Amino acid sequence: MSLFENALVWVLDDDDSIRWVLERAFKGADWRVQVFAEPQSMLSALETGREQPVLLITDVRMPTMSGMEVLERIQGEWPHIPVVVMTAHSDLESAVNAFKGGAFEYLPKPFDLDDVIAVAERAIQKRPNSTTPQALNTESKNQIIGEAPAMQEVFRAIGRLSRSHVSVLLTGPSGTGKERVARALHEHSDRAQKEFVALNMAAIPSDLIESELFGHEKGAFTGALQRREGRFQQADGGTLFLDEIGDMPLAVQTRLLRVLAEGQFYAVGSHELTRVNVRIIAATHIDLTRAVQEGKFREDLYHRLNVIHVRLPTLEERREDIPLLVKHFLGQAASELQTGMKSLTPAALKKLQQASWPGNVRQLENVCRWITVMASGDRVDIDELPPEISQAETTVSNLSQEGDWWAGLQLELKRSFQQGHGGSFSELMDHIEQLAMNEALNATAGHKQKAAELLGWGRNTLTRKLKKS
Repeated sequence: MSLFENALVWVLDDDDSIRWVLERAFKGADWRVQVFAEPQSMLSALETGREQPVLLITDVRMPTMSGMEVLERIQGEWPHIPVVVMTAHSDLESAVNAFKGGAFEYLPKPFDLDDVIAVAERAIQKRPNSTTPQALNTESKNQIIGEAPAMQEVFRAIGRLSRSHVSVLLTGPSGTGKERVARALHEHSDRAQKEFVALNMAAIPSDLIESELFGHEKGAFTGALQRREGRFQQADGGTLFLDEIGDMPLAVQTRLLRVLAEGQFYAVGSHELTRVNVRIIAATHIDLTRAVQEGKFREDLYHRLNVIHVRLPTLEERREDIPLLVKHFLGQAASELQTGMKSLTPAALKKLQQASWPGNVRQLENVCRWITVMASGDRVDIDELPPEISQAETTVSNLSQEGDWWAGLQLELKRSFQQGHGGSFSELMDHIEQLAMNEALNATAGHKQKAAELLGWGRNTLTRKLKKS
């Protein structure tokens, strides 16, 4: 017997003809059907405890109670029953409201009966108690995924720092997962039971950063209508994550330095010292050593923050992790959106592995969310990837595979300069060196002695450069 044969579906519509047509269609497909002309009789049937349906199909506009109200009741009391909403008033607002309300599907009238049966079959397959595989069960939204040697170095750093209270500086381009790593450092420390407080320096007006960090007294400035605790006080005993630390104004840098040195500060407008015990994790995507040289960042603060430096690799430096990340993010998106998990064809996955990823892991996560929402089938091929991926120009990865390595380098330089990311020659060489180390470690399964031999270095040289990176 098939999964659908003898399954019970309920149809709720005040239109006799719709009930008659749907009843005949489902019986013809070997379903059992019960029809209701008005919502209250249907709700009463649910409340009496008789056999519940595997699916409810309801109209939106009915005299005594709307289909959206029915949907709300079902979601509140019988959330395991998927609901398909049908309406003759097929506009954007109706569709959005239906899905926001928790509808499994939205069917505008008139509809094809085969489409209705197909939707019903999908609904059964994706029920929580179905034997059909559902979304990958992820342990945490902030889970860090990676098997590449560069990520193994990050994992080792987190492990080593788990019993330490020292400040940590995380560096890497935007989207590489710096906040995820900061949270992991907190969750694996003995401060895990206390607060993790994150603050993005770039997201706060410069004249409000002091108040945000240290708090303020009532009347300390225009608009300070009441006393307010700062982020340092909120994080007392725990961890304060200062993202985009390079955007912090110099005046605030001076105050932060004193807090790090003395563990105390004055709130804005206060004459009373406040003492805190906070671990600082800072992050930036800019070169702080250059910012120090240019007078934009205090050298003493840089050294105070840079006790331990962890560099996060770009996604293009860890392409071998893309299949793992895709599986994780597709599962996570499916779980959050309460839908079936998509999968990629080998060709589509290869396309993602060869793509350019200026937004790094965050961009890949957003692409997986896009696929979950927009791709029509459960198995996704290249043509259903986002246009910026499926229609992308040749990338460095493609060119290098075709043997035109110099053309690939030229293309990457052209893209970087056009985006205003020129940088110095030394930065370019550092990047090439990092890529070479990663590839050597990949080729030797992480064996440092053999990787060093491939690079023509001694083992100590490779170890020193890895720590520096």
